[in-house]
Amino acid sequence: MFLIFGLNGFFNFIPKSPMPEGAVAFSGALMKTGYMFPLIMGTQLLVGVLLLLNRFVPLALVLIMPVLVNIIAFHLFLQPAGIGPGAFLLVLNLYLAWKYRDAYRAILTPRATPGGG
Repeated sequence: MFLIFGLNGFFNFIPKSPMPEGAVAFSGALMKTGYMFPLIMGTQLLVGVLLLLNRFVPLALVLIMPVLVNIIAFHLFLQPAGIGPGAFLLVLNLYLAWKYRDAYRAILTPRATPGGG
């Protein structure tokens, strides 16, 4: 899904569905920045490729989490009807993060020191 939606952000091949006024305003503001929408879509595209290739999966999961949190927030506050796919992806991301939990041990150390010593 990340690969498809990331590509769609650049090539617009999925028809847009009607959105509430607040959702349109928010999406428009992201596009008007000139960088935020491409950054989000590029992140989704990169993560989609990494996950499909099974390369750097823990990194991909970390990179996509802020996007997923914002997808959920967008739907909770602006377009509740479309929350299903985002919720599904969030659950999958959390499941994979749990399966790769050993890869996160070093960054979740409360008092880490440089050089690991």
